[in-house]
Amino acid sequence: MVAAPMAGALMRVDGVEMRFGGIVALAGVSFDVGHREICGLIGPNGSGKTTMFNCISGFYRYTVGDISFEGTSLKGLPRHRMIELGIGRTFQNVALFRSMTVRDNMLVGYHFRGHTGFLANALRLPATRREEAEAGRRADELIDLLELRDQANLPVGGLPFGWQKRVELGRALIAGPRILLLDEPAAGLNHGEVDELGELIKRLRAHFDLSILLVEHHMSLVMRVSDRVVALEFGRKIADGTPDQVQRDPEVIRAYLGDGDEAPHG
Repeated sequence: MVAAPMAGALMRVDGVEMRFGGIVALAGVSFDVGHREICGLIGPNGSGKTTMFNCISGFYRYTVGDISFEGTSLKGLPRHRMIELGIGRTFQNVALFRSMTVRDNMLVGYHFRGHTGFLANALRLPATRREEAEAGRRADELIDLLELRDQANLPVGGLPFGWQKRVELGRALIAGPRILLLDEPAAGLNHGEVDELGELIKRLRAHFDLSILLVEHHMSLVMRVSDRVVALEFGRKIADGTPDQVQRDPEVIRAYLGDGDEAPHG
């Protein structure tokens, strides 16, 4: 069972192959992510999920096929261009500036939106002050939305891991992405925090009109928040459809049971 591609997709993955020497990490994978869609990307360990994320965000250079964002090919583009196009990303292991405050960590994410140069910043020209004011406004909006007001001026390194995950979300969102790539956002969270994360993901989609591509091993979270789910195994796509369709797909059930994991369920 493979769902038909969505018309007018925001992002399109078309026949992407990725090899590491003689190892095929992705074998002609294709899928779309629609406007305002939450798309879950699942699969057993070694299925190619993180490789696909790294191809989309420019960390890996895929060898065959193409990935396009609003009709613009991402092939060969430097990583900073991904942010300019409107592609944001978080990582499984948070990479924050631990001695800096929550607010300052978020402001770092706005750096890529800045257009004033060194001289303008040194002279404190009006354009620089306007950019700083806009960055501050965005940071304050995200601090409230992510419920981080009480932690805003605290060093990130002293916060619980769940709060650090929220700070990383804010840093990715402050640049105003059109699509957000979430790499295992539930990793390291307890059951209550996972439930809160699910509600937060849906709230962020609605507030910012976002599309979200979610890689996650926590199946109940994926099935609860996703509009569509794409399943990979050994670098190839084995299913693409609604959460209900995918969790009942025989190929998906076989892939998980054969890997020693529990079958995906909501």
